[in-house]
Amino acid sequence: MAAISPSLLLPHGQTLASPPLHRRLLLTFARRAPALSSRVPARKRHGPSRRSPPPHAVAAEEAAVETEELEQQASSAAAMVVEVEVEKDRVVLPTNDSSERLLRIRHTCAHVMAMAVQKLFPGSKVTIGPWIENGFYYDFDMEPLTDKDLKRIKKEMDRIISRNLPLIREEVSREEARNRIMALNEPYKLEILEGIREEPITIYHIGNEWWDLCAGPHVESTGEISKKAVELESVAGAYWRGDENKPMLQRIYGTAWENEEQLKAYIHFKEEAKRRDHRRLGQDLDLFSLQEDAGGGLVFWHPNGAIIRHLIEDSWKKIHLQHGYKLLYTPHVAKADLWKISGHLDFYRENMYDQMNIEDELYQLRPMNCPYHILYYKSKLHSYKEFPIRFAELGTVYRYELSGSLHGLFRVRGFTQDDAHIFCLDDQLRGEIKGVLDLTEEILLQFGFNKYEVNLSTRPGKSVGSDNIWEKATAALKDALDDKGWNYQIDEGGGAFYGPKIDLKIEDALGRKWQCSTVQASH
Repeated sequence: MAAISPSLLLPHGQTLASPPLHRRLLLTFARRAPALSSRVPARKRHGPSRRSPPPHAVAAEEAAVETEELEQQASSAAAMVVEVEVEKDRVVLPTNDSSERLLRIRHTCAHVMAMAVQKLFPGSKVTIGPWIENGFYYDFDMEPLTDKDLKRIKKEMDRIISRNLPLIREEVSREEARNRIMALNEPYKLEILEGIREEPITIYHIGNEWWDLCAGPHVESTGEISKKAVELESVAGAYWRGDENKPMLQRIYGTAWENEEQLKAYIHFKEEAKRRDHRRLGQDLDLFSLQEDAGGGLVFWHPNGAIIRHLIEDSWKKIHLQHGYKLLYTPHVAKADLWKISGHLDFYRENMYDQMNIEDELYQLRPMNCPYHILYYKSKLHSYKEFPIRFAELGTVYRYELSGSLHGLFRVRGFTQDDAHIFCLDDQLRGEIKGVLDLTEEILLQFGFNKYEVNLSTRPGKSVGSDNIWEKATAALKDALDDKGWNYQIDEGGGAFYGPKIDLKIEDALGRKWQCSTVQASH
């Protein structure tokens, strides 16, 4: 017998549902701003039709609710609309994948920035400085930086660019690289060197004044960078190697483009995106808040937000009942032994909160709903004629997140997810997965999400189960994706510890990808 675990979870924990035909409910907190697109040809128009609400509207139309009071609240929520201006002309921005020149510019900008920082702040230590989706960053071990410091760094970068210094690649032995790093007293670089397996070691110089361990690629000289196409955006704290037990570093983010026109278009996009930031909408429309007195990452839904959530959850229940799901409500805590049996304490402990001692027994807040649904399934005998059996729950879960990673409704410590588990026979598995994908697509389209990235995540290094079980589950997911006709990528080692999965990622208003829907299979 096989089990499927479809979970539709927006990053902010809001449950989604596909409303019945007589009801149309739109809740779009975070979508890419329509003023700019990196995928749409120039001058091609995209956006809502005259009959459609703006893409970031919060609206409820023809909503049937149980009481007159709820109807009044729904009308109030429906009247709150955020206007969105759609540009007729679009600027097509290149990406790191579409333009190797852009990638080289960004990589070199990271080095130029590091050179500028170490010139202005003697004693600062460099770590890593990669290119990223919209620019670059570099991490430094140094005193906290201010906005004024960023302006100084940018001016020094401009001077380095104006000097048109050559980028020179050099190959050295591991011993030579170690000696040079020790002479500079750069402990982080020494640690990075220890992790490099290839030889010889490659170094890139900016002129004869600064160098870094690097495999490239870079532009030929700093003069190939347009000073007017580079901007330093922000500074943030980041733990070395992402480990909270290691030093806190200063991470400087920057953006770089091929020309000034592209930078201006990108800045315009960011300004438009900020107007649609879900945190701003939540405050302006009085939808939700995060109360510091209660703790970070814990969401308070205000009356305006609560009625919208009620309507979504109500339609979610109806569509799941229509698709043959049976609804469940399960506890928020359980004995710690349950999480030991399920494997969560061995494989997921770092994401769980501390245990509670209740009458000499240990209990724990749930990070997932899976063990509860399995317990209910095991509570009675089942005939093969009953399969497939589909359970669904709007389950509230709690996961430990560092305070620095919390972000509005996108990264929280407590959230409610659309969670379902399907128990079926092996010959039903492929069809059930396809059915979940169809339902997921229908739901996402109802909320305006029509562009997403699909990944098939395979067995991670830390996992349970035999190779045969993993191969059968992975093959079933792949077959269902092929039946669906979706393009997808293989995420090697990205599966859960108990099974492979299909991940769908959507984009927020700033173009960042967030995992939304997940379909897992296990035997």
